[in-house]
This record gives sequence, structure tokens and C-alpha cells, in this order.
Amino acid sequence: MKKLLSILLAMLMVLSLAACANNNGGGSEEPAEEGEGKVFHIYAWNEEFKGFFEKYCTVPEGIEVVWTIVPNEGTQYQDALDLALMNQDSADADEKVDMFLAESDYILKYTHSEYTQDVKALGVTDFSNTYAYTVEAASDDAGVVKGVSFQCCPAGMIYRRSIAQDVLGTDDPAEVQAAVSDWAKFDEVAAKCAEKGYLMTASYAEDYRVFSNNTSSPWVDANGNLQIDPAIQTWMDQAENYVNNGYTLTSGVWDAETTEQAAKDGKAFCFFGPAWYYNFCMGPAFGDDAVAAGTDTVGDWALVEGPQAYFWGGTWLLAATGSDNPTMLADVMNAFINDEEVCSNLIKNEAQFTNNQSVNNKFAADPDFGNPYLGGQNDTAVFAEGAKNIKFQNQTIYDQGCNEGIQNAFVEFLKGTVTKEEAMSNFYKALKEKYPAINVPEA
Repeated sequence: MKKLLSILLAMLMVLSLAACANNNGGGSEEPAEEGEGKVFHIYAWNEEFKGFFEKYCTVPEGIEVVWTIVPNEGTQYQDALDLALMNQDSADADEKVDMFLAESDYILKYTHSEYTQDVKALGVTDFSNTYAYTVEAASDDAGVVKGVSFQCCPAGMIYRRSIAQDVLGTDDPAEVQAAVSDWAKFDEVAAKCAEKGYLMTASYAEDYRVFSNNTSSPWVDANGNLQIDPAIQTWMDQAENYVNNGYTLTSGVWDAETTEQAAKDGKAFCFFGPAWYYNFCMGPAFGDDAVAAGTDTVGDWALVEGPQAYFWGGTWLLAATGSDNPTMLADVMNAFINDEEVCSNLIKNEAQFTNNQSVNNKFAADPDFGNPYLGGQNDTAVFAEGAKNIKFQNQTIYDQGCNEGIQNAFVEFLKGTVTKEEAMSNFYKALKEKYPAINVPEA
């Protein structure tokens, strides 16, 4: 409880004006609907959506938006959010949670609970342009839709053009894709990169999500037993091989040592991620700060599908039960899936791939549209193809802990601090502590 209280006290509370409209962040304020609450309270783990919200939305007169931002390290965000939702009934009107954000790794925990409500009843009824898996992920077992995603997250392999030219003799996306179209070919390119003094990837976990998103079974079966899918085992084998051969680093995906490999002096041939990856994981390579520091690599990248199609992540906006702002909830959600101007701005200004197929396809077909990070390549066209193959399957409420836990435990073996058996034992023990209901091989 002391730890939880310290987290709550450390929350970043930000007050700002917002509520969605068809504009570019300005425009006149309309009066709030009669009976709407005076405070619209949103829980999130970072400021990405907050930035989009403030740019492309306005607020009805008389409504104030409060943001509670809690870091998404471990389960800190979920712990704080859970406490707020459990106290929803007794909370003062201005302190109630109206909307909160969730990721694919734990969204089922909330959509299959009493803490979220039917958004169709609020007025969010048009899902004709959204991607089917985003609606499925936000629905409970009875098919009741509890929220929407403002983005779709097909992902691919983002490679360094200059390194591809040196190693493969070409930086053309079609030819590079042919060279890495399966994992055996990917390994061959990794060996060629090593011969030239390059890394294949910048992290042992760089392509983890490709494997975890292509499993044939969930982390936990119907009887509560933990199971290691063959795809996860293949990733562990690859990580061990790549570290031993010097093809990759033992730093994590979010670690500075990994991120630095995207900068000018970086040696990594490729990274794996969706559209949000540019902003969150390749920051030192892009932007004014990178230019000033001499680390800028804008234009020296390209995007292909890679060895396997996959998706990674996504952010869902969920409607909290007990919200006293039903009209604003509907307005916000409808804007981010159905307002073509809002969705277009997310692509043009924010390098996002939206949850509006019509808007995405318009940009995908535009011969004049391109991403400057990728030397003008139209990444929306690549993502639009990948989005056709996304399936939301084998998900459990335990996925965040399992996905993070296996990576954190296995890297200690890769670093040589424990044996492989000890690493797996540590994984089982940590998982049992986090999720007592799971049956593990050893606890």
C-alpha cells in the first residue's frame, strides 16, 4: 500500500482543455450537453494521445479535462488505474474516471470486466471503416464493444538504407524484402552484416514481437497452465545464437544503447516496429535535436514486411463505467475513428497509421505522399497491406507479465550471469508471484 500511495502521489496531473471536433485544434467552443459532468478525466501512461487530443480537439464550454499520467513500468499504470476504478462508485463526480487507455497486452482484463461500458449505447455505432481486430480486441465475450483504438498497428522491418547498400548491394525495398523473406534468409543477412562489422539488430529482443505475435497457443491454457509456445522457443534460440555470434546486443528494446544504434554512428541493419516506433524508439536519429547533435539519419531508412507479418501494440480508448460524460465520450471516440480530417492529420503530422481504412487507403494510393524518415517511401502503403493480415488471437489477461517476464529473465542468461535453467526458473518464480493463479513448471 505504501508503494501504491507513493505511485499515486507521484502521478503527473495535467489540466488542459479538450473534446473532439472536426478542426485542427481551434474553433469555437460549443456549450456542453445538459447533464454532462464538468470534468472529463482520462487515465493514460504517457503523453502521446494527450498530444493528439490537444492538437485536434476542442472542448464544450464548461468542461475541463484532467489527465492522470502514470508510467507504464511493470504494472504501475494498471495498479493506479485499478484503484481508481474500484473506487469509482464512491468517488466525487469530478474525480471519476471517464475514459482510460489500454494496450493489447492487457486490454482483455478491462473489456471483460464490469469497469467498462458499451460504447454503442453511448453513440459510437459506426465501425465500417475500422479494422476488425481493433473492434474484436475492445469487445467482451458477448460482443459488447467497450471502446475504440485510434490507431492500427501493423508492423514491419525498418532497415538502414546505407547498410543495405554496403551489405546487399542494394537499398531497394523489393530486393531487400526478397533477401529477408524468411528467417533462414534473415540469418544469412545477419552473417553478412557481421562480416562487414555491422549488427543485424540492436537488441536481443528487437524482433521478439514478431515471434510472440505468431504463436499458435496462448501463454496460459484453459486450465491455468503456463505454456511456452514453439514460436517463443524459436525466439530464445535465435537470441542465444545472435548474441553468441555478435549479431546483436544484450540491451533491451527501450534501452539507450539500443536506441543509439538508430543514430548516425549506429551499426544496426534493422529495427522492428509499427508506425509509432519512429517516434518512440528511433528518436535520437530524427528531429531537431538529432540534427544539432550530428546524429541525424532522416531519409536513411526504408520499410518492408520482413520475415513474417505481425502487429505490435495499439492504444485503445475505453469507456469507464460510471462516467458522467457520455456525450463527450462518444464525441472523442467517433472523432478518432470516423472524422477524416482528424485521421488525416494523424498520418500527415504524426506519422501514425490510423484506424480508418478509407483515410489510410487514400494516403496509400497517393503517389506524392511519403515519409521523410524513409527517404520519401510511402510507408502507409506498406502498412495498409500488412493490416489486411492482422488477427487478434491467443490473447490472455496475463500477456504483459509473460511477454516482459520472459525477456527480462532470458537476457540474464544471454549476459552470462545465470544458466539457461536458472533463467527459466527465475521466470517461473516471478510469474507465479505476479499471477498466483497460473500453474508454472516450478515456483
